[in-house]
Amino acid sequence: MALNALKKSASPAPKPTNDSIASASDGNKLGGRYRDLIVSLGIFVLMLIGLLGYTVWTSVQIRHNTAVMSATSNVTNNVQQVIKDLFDMQISYGEDINSPHSITVLDRLAVQSKQIDNDLAALKNGGRVAVDSDETVEIPAVSDPKLLQYLNETESQWQQLAPKLNAYLEVAKDITKDSETPLSLAGEQAKLSTLAINDSLDALTSEAFHINERQHRTTNFVRAVAVVITVIYFFGFITYFIRRLRRSDEQALLAQKETTEIMQNVNTGLFLLDKDMNIGNQYSAELGNIMGKGTHIAGEQFIKLLKNKVSDKDLETTEGFVKQLYNPRVKEKLVDDLNPLKKVMLNSDDAMTGSRYLDFKFSRVYHGKNIEKILVNVQDVTQQVRLEQRLEHERAQNDLQIEMLTTILNVSPAIINDFISNTKQNIIKINDILKTSGNSQAELEEKLVRMYRSMHSLKGEASALKLHSFTTIAQNFEDKLKGLQAQGKLSGNDFLPLTIHLDELLNLSNTIEALGRRINQNVPASTLQAIQVQPLADVQTPEATVHSTVAPVITPVMNATAPVLGLNEFYEQFADNIAVRQNKQVQLKATGFNETNLPHQLESSLKEIIIQLIRNAVVHGIESPETRLQHGKPAVGNINLSLLDLAESYKLTIEDDGAGINYEAIRQKAIEMGFKTEDVATWSKQKLTALLFKSGFSTKSSADEDAGRGVGMDIIKDNIQALQGHLGVDTKEGLSTRFTIKIPKNPTAE
Repeated sequence: MALNALKKSASPAPKPTNDSIASASDGNKLGGRYRDLIVSLGIFVLMLIGLLGYTVWTSVQIRHNTAVMSATSNVTNNVQQVIKDLFDMQISYGEDINSPHSITVLDRLAVQSKQIDNDLAALKNGGRVAVDSDETVEIPAVSDPKLLQYLNETESQWQQLAPKLNAYLEVAKDITKDSETPLSLAGEQAKLSTLAINDSLDALTSEAFHINERQHRTTNFVRAVAVVITVIYFFGFITYFIRRLRRSDEQALLAQKETTEIMQNVNTGLFLLDKDMNIGNQYSAELGNIMGKGTHIAGEQFIKLLKNKVSDKDLETTEGFVKQLYNPRVKEKLVDDLNPLKKVMLNSDDAMTGSRYLDFKFSRVYHGKNIEKILVNVQDVTQQVRLEQRLEHERAQNDLQIEMLTTILNVSPAIINDFISNTKQNIIKINDILKTSGNSQAELEEKLVRMYRSMHSLKGEASALKLHSFTTIAQNFEDKLKGLQAQGKLSGNDFLPLTIHLDELLNLSNTIEALGRRINQNVPASTLQAIQVQPLADVQTPEATVHSTVAPVITPVMNATAPVLGLNEFYEQFADNIAVRQNKQVQLKATGFNETNLPHQLESSLKEIIIQLIRNAVVHGIESPETRLQHGKPAVGNINLSLLDLAESYKLTIEDDGAGINYEAIRQKAIEMGFKTEDVATWSKQKLTALLFKSGFSTKSSADEDAGRGVGMDIIKDNIQALQGHLGVDTKEGLSTRFTIKIPKNPTAE
C-alpha cells in the first residue's frame, strides 16, 4: 500500500485527487505560516517606524521651542542695547554728529530696531530667526496661548517705543534739524517700556523653557514605553514562531520517520533521479540488496552505477530515455515503450549469484505543472524471467514433439528409421572429421568441405521430412562453416563450437527415435487410434501462480488407421515444400520408388542424390510463374522423377520443363571464381556442365535453406562415384533439363 501511495504521488493527474488536494492543503498551510510571519514582521517594522516618527516630530518641536527661546533672548538683548544706546546718546548730546562714536551708536540703533521688528514678526507669524551668529532656523508662528499673550504684551510695549526711536533716527544725523527733542522723547519712553518689555520677554522665555521641558519628559516617556512594548512584542514574536517551528519540526520528523519506515519495508527498490541523473539521498533499503550490498548509492550517478552491469548500448539508450522523460512535450505513456531497462540482464561480479534480471520502471514526479524528479522503481525479476525461459523451453520442446509426431504419423516408419540412421551416421562422420588433426591450412580447409557435405545431406533429408528444428540447426552449422571458410587462417580451436550443434542434432535424433518407438511399439505401422492432449499443470512460484502457455504434452494412443507416405509421395511433397519457399508453382510426379525394393544402403544413397536433384530442379530449373507465362509456358512447372529396375542396373531419371542450364551464368561465375576470362570463353558446354559439380560452385547469389551453398551437386557426384554409377546431363536452353543416373546392381570390387 505504501508503494502504491508513492506511485500515485509521483504521477500527474488530469483532475484533483486526494494527493493533489493534500498537496494544495500543505501549500495553503505553508502560505499561511509565511503570511503570519510577514504580518508580524510588518507590525514590528510599523512600531519601529512610529517610534522613529514620533522621535523626529518631538525633536522638531523641541528645536522650534529652542529657536523661540533664542528669538526672545535676541529681542531682550536688542531692547536692552537700544535703551543703553539711547541713554548714551543723551549723555553725549552736543558731540560732533560725525564722530566715530556717534555714527557707531546710531547705526547700531537702526540695526537693532530692525532686528527687533523681524524677530517679533517671526514669533507671531512664523519665519526665520537667528539661533547663533552663523545659523538661522525657520520657526512656525507661536500658537501656545500663554506664549502668545506674553508676545502680544512685548509687541505692545515695543510699538510705543519704536515710533519715537524711528523719529529720532530720522533727524539724528541731520545737524540742521533739532534732534534733542526726539531723543528726549525716545529716552523717556524707553524708561517707561523697559520694565514691561523685560517682564513680558522673561515670562515668554520661561514659558517656552517649561514647554520644552514638558516635551522632553513626554518624549522620554513615550520612547521608554515604546521600547518596552517593542521588546515585549519581539520576544513574543520569537516565542510564538519558535513554537510553530518546533511543531513544524515535529511534523517533519514524523513524516521523515514514516517515509523511512516505508523505505525500509517496501519490497522494491525506490529512488529519485534528477535531471543530471544523480540518485537522491533517500532510497529504499531493498535497493541496496538489489544492486548489491556495499554499493554506494546516495548521490551516485545512475549511469555510473550500471556501468559494466548492462551493455553500453543500453546505457546510452537509458540516458536518452530519461532526458525524454524530462521533456514536458513528450507523453509519459508513449516514451515508456522505449524503456531499455525492462527485464534487463544485470551482470554480476559475484560468481555465486551469477547474472540477474532487473525490471526498471520510471515515473514522473510533478511539482505543480513542472517535472521535478523521476521516480524509479526497480524489482528483481530473476525468478520470473527464468520461469518464463523454462516455460519457453518447454513450449519449444513440445512444439518439437508435435513437429516430430506429425512427421512420424505421415511418413512410413522405414523412411523415419532411415533418416534417424543417416543422421546418426552423419553425426558420427562429422565427429570423426573433428577428431582428425589437421597440421596445415589445406588439411583444415578440407575438413570444412567434408563436414559441409555431410551436414548438407542431413539438412536435405530433414527439410524433405519438414523437420524444421533439424533444418535450423543444420543451417546454423553450415553458417559457422561458411564463416570459418571466410576466416582465412584456421586453427584447431576454431572447430570446438561446432560440437554444440552436433549434440543438439544427436538429442533431436534420439527424441524422434524414442517417439517412433512409442508410437509403433507392438502396433502395425499403419495403425493409430487418436492423440490425447494433456495440458501442463500450473507452475507454482513463491510470488504467484504462472499459468502455462506451453503447447500440450502429446500422448499417442494406438489402434486407428492413418495414411502414411511412401517414397513416391515423399518426394512429391518435398518438391511442393521447396516450391512454396521459392514462390514457385511445381508439380512433381514420382514413379517406381514404392514398387522397387532397393538394398538399404543403395536406397539411402539414392535418396540423398534425389533430394539434391529435386532441390536443383525447383530452385535452378523451374522458372517463376510470371517468367513462364511470359515465355508461353504454363505457370505450373512439371518435374518427372522415375526409377526403373533394369536387368543389371537401376536407372534414375529426373526431368523438368524449366529454363535449362544457363551456360552464360556458369561462365560469369567461373570468372568471379578466378578463372581467366579468355580461357572460360573457349570452354565447351560439357566442361561448363562439369563445373556445376565442383565443390563450392553455385550460380545462386544468396544462400537459403534450399540452395546457394555450392555443395548439393558435389554430393551427387561423390555418391554416384561411390556407387560406381554413371551420370548423364541433357539440356535444352529455355525448354528442359534431364539428369540420368545408372547404378549397377553388382558394382565391381575395388
